[in-house]
Parts: sequence; structure tokens; C-alpha cells
Amino acid sequence: MQHFFEVMKQHGKRVEKEKLQFVFRQGDENQNLYFIESGLLKGFYFTEDGKEFVKSFLKEGDVIGSLIAAYHHQGCSFNLQCLQDSVLYQIPLALVIDLSKKNNLLANEMIALLMSFSMKKERREYEFLCLDAPSRYLKLLAAYPDLAQNVTQTDIAHYLGITNVALSRIKKRLDADSENRG
Repeated sequence: MQHFFEVMKQHGKRVEKEKLQFVFRQGDENQNLYFIESGLLKGFYFTEDGKEFVKSFLKEGDVIGSLIAAYHHQGCSFNLQCLQDSVLYQIPLALVIDLSKKNNLLANEMIALLMSFSMKKERREYEFLCLDAPSRYLKLLAAYPDLAQNVTQTDIAHYLGITNVALSRIKKRLDADSENRG
């Protein structure tokens, strides 16, 4: 993937965003991929009735974009917002595709990146459909050990698909269980 990141930096535009700024909003036209050089972001959806669901948290080294918007030229299906000051590189997906046609190494790295996207979505889907909320919470903390110090409890609850109250209960139960073992 090193070559892909070099291409992002060479052909992409460096973008600095402050905490709480949006990279793009649901419905925007945006044909770019974004490589996160530093910072923490969240991808999330708003439903028609105003509910928020967090699809993912993204950190340094991650790549994100609304593929529906970038490839099919439709509106972005989700919002992307900075949770910390962030530095990103933005590059049009069409340019990455054109460069990939001329460079097998880049094409192979794009395949690996798309496989990574697919596996992440498959893992998230499995966890959401097959695991209970406490198990999803523990998996989230294992994947992002310092996430709880860097995002709000509300964002974590929205990621887990539960209320703040339910998350508070889960945390208390897990704390009590660890005290009983220790």
C-alpha cells in the first residue's frame, strides 16, 4: 500500500480540517477518496427522522470516500466529520482508476484496498447482526483502544446502535465484572 499512499500525496490535494468540520455531507456530490494522514473522523448517517447512526471511526492511515458518489456520481450516502483537527489527502477516484490502468502495482494495491473495505463492512455487518451490544462494545475497544478518550459516549452509542443509557449500563456491568474477577 506504500505506493498507493505515495500516489495520494503526489497527485492528491492536502486538506486541513478543524475539529467538527465536515469533509462532506450526506447528499453532497463528491468524487474523491481521502487518505487520512492525521486525526480522527467519523462516518455517519442521518435517517429521515433525524436519527444518527455511526458507520465507522477512521484514524491515521485509513482511506475513505463515498463510493456511491465517487463512482456513480450520486450524492454521498453518509457524512464524514472530523472529531479532531485532521490532515487528509483528497484525490478524485477517476484519477486513481486512470493511474491504476497504467500501473499494475497501483492496480493491485487498489484491489487490496477494496478487499479491505469489503472485509471491514462484512465484519461490521456480522457484529451488528450476530453479537449483542456488550460484545460489540468490547470489540470496538479492542480495535480502537483509546477511542473512549477521544469520542463522546453518544458517538459510541450511535456506533453500537443503542442509547446512551444502555451504554452506561453496559459499562457499569463490565466494570463490576472486572472488579469481581480482580
